[in-house]
Amino acid sequence: MKSFKLTSAALIVAAAIATTGCEQNTSTTTAAPVKATYTVADVNKFLTATAEELDQLINEGSKVEWIYQNFITDDTAALSAAAAQEYSEAGVRFALQAAKFDNVEVSPEQRRKLNILKQALVLPAPQDSAKSAELAKIAADLGGMYGKGTYTNAKGEKQSLGQLSAVMAESRDYSELLEAWQGWRTISPEMKPLFVREVELANEGAQGLGYPDLGAMWRSNYDMPADEFANELDRLWEQVKPLYDALHCHVRAELGEHYGEDKVPQDEAIPAHLLGNMWAQSWGNVYDLVAPENADPGYSVTDQLIKHEYSEIDMVKGAENFFTSLGFEELPETFWERSLFTKPEDRDVVCHASAWNLDSQDDIRIKMCIQKTGEEFSTIHHELGHNFYQRAYKDQSVFFQNSANDGFHEAIGDTIALSVTPAYLKEIGLIDTIPDESKDIGLLMKMALEKIAFIPFGLLVDQWRWKVFNGEITPENYNTAWWELREKYQGVKAPIARSATDFDPGSKYHVPGNVPYSRYFLAHILQFEFHKSLCEVAGNEGSINRCSIYNNKEAGAKLNQVLEMGASQTWQEAHKVLTGTEQMDASAVLDYFAPLKVWLDEKNQDRQCGF
Repeated sequence: MKSFKLTSAALIVAAAIATTGCEQNTSTTTAAPVKATYTVADVNKFLTATAEELDQLINEGSKVEWIYQNFITDDTAALSAAAAQEYSEAGVRFALQAAKFDNVEVSPEQRRKLNILKQALVLPAPQDSAKSAELAKIAADLGGMYGKGTYTNAKGEKQSLGQLSAVMAESRDYSELLEAWQGWRTISPEMKPLFVREVELANEGAQGLGYPDLGAMWRSNYDMPADEFANELDRLWEQVKPLYDALHCHVRAELGEHYGEDKVPQDEAIPAHLLGNMWAQSWGNVYDLVAPENADPGYSVTDQLIKHEYSEIDMVKGAENFFTSLGFEELPETFWERSLFTKPEDRDVVCHASAWNLDSQDDIRIKMCIQKTGEEFSTIHHELGHNFYQRAYKDQSVFFQNSANDGFHEAIGDTIALSVTPAYLKEIGLIDTIPDESKDIGLLMKMALEKIAFIPFGLLVDQWRWKVFNGEITPENYNTAWWELREKYQGVKAPIARSATDFDPGSKYHVPGNVPYSRYFLAHILQFEFHKSLCEVAGNEGSINRCSIYNNKEAGAKLNQVLEMGASQTWQEAHKVLTGTEQMDASAVLDYFAPLKVWLDEKNQDRQCGF
């Protein structure tokens, strides 16, 4: 909510009220009338007024949303919805007005602000009140279908997504996994006709803002031509693909040994229900089946937290110490007074970890129901990465109080988490000795199953949507094209025959929820680039996977230089400050996992790889 980018919830409402009561000409405005009608003075007036309104809307809306997520009642839900509606109305109005200045000669800074306003919408409404209302209802209905989705299993038990996901993570029974996988996908076929109409209406809305289709509008949000951005993602994927292929080969072989090669053929894609995750997007839950021998590092961060009697607050203080060691100021006292650290016993709250800035200045907070585990300790470092980013760009214009692109915010948090290494844990007194490098293979395998396994999925979700938006994939081919992309990029296949009436993309929240997905792909590349660059600044001479920038002021200063920029410059400029180049490069991913790649290649020597 604190970021200007409209949240998916707000965007759903935005479609409903985009043009209610406004008579708009649905034809595209030509260049000549724009030049004749609008001047730089008009742009300045618009941006000044919009900045004031935005600042008020964001700050008030953030507080309302904070209250709702920390005190879930019917009343707070109603207040949250009302605030989202007000914010969304304004967002649509801002985008339409900004588009009218497309041909006015303005400064680069003014053009950047106008583009941010135009591109903030994820689901633009047509400039027709009836169609706008229809789009809003469809979006709300799709979200409701997903949120209410359940499956009643063969035993007559009604299972939610959370319960089905637990089966996917924990079960090793082929048939039980198949039932859970298939069961969740019974919720999505009825979404398909609504999604088809939603695409038609959102494309019309995007065209009203001057874009060929919605996909082109989404891709235009990256400081480069839309088609070049798509090519850039493919280039990055080709860099990291050999590592993914090696991981895929090993995982398939081990799954074949466990389940039998009749169920996991060694020359085909992996059945999607065997990878420990409902969407086979990350594979960490099958670590026990694919783990290297003798790779136990000899310690458990969870056990060490208990041994050293860390409280939840101690865990956050420890993470804060990481940032102060880099030269950042301590968190304000209000952070400790106003954050949510543990789950209250007397009320319902949203426990999903998140970082907040409620006043565009120093009222930064986290909201977590902290568990005393090593995973949560790393997550806290990640969330504080968001907080320190938010505070660093507080002096920017409200238009620029955001990350350089939507992948940067997640990447910064993940970059910090990569420094939670054995050496760091020893330095802060959580472990006594640093394991020998031979133990790194297990740690790298765990991380690869989460990070590397995710990368092709992070790419293909929007690859599919972009082709849907531009008409290359037609409704009768939605499901076929989805699985073609799953096999092409992931080497993962549907475990049973799927038909044209199925709508398996709808089983992933971000599709019915209209959340762009390329940001997650970018974050998985950028975090390793940033980590490598900061380690070089810190003078690291060892393996990059063992590097922690803890206690290095030079690395902290370089990091802060990028954070302070916010969205005021292109992401290429921000990237150059940190890495020395304007072009993203996935070779840092390969460097990080180099020891694991050597190990995988040795294991795969006599295996049949590829899919």
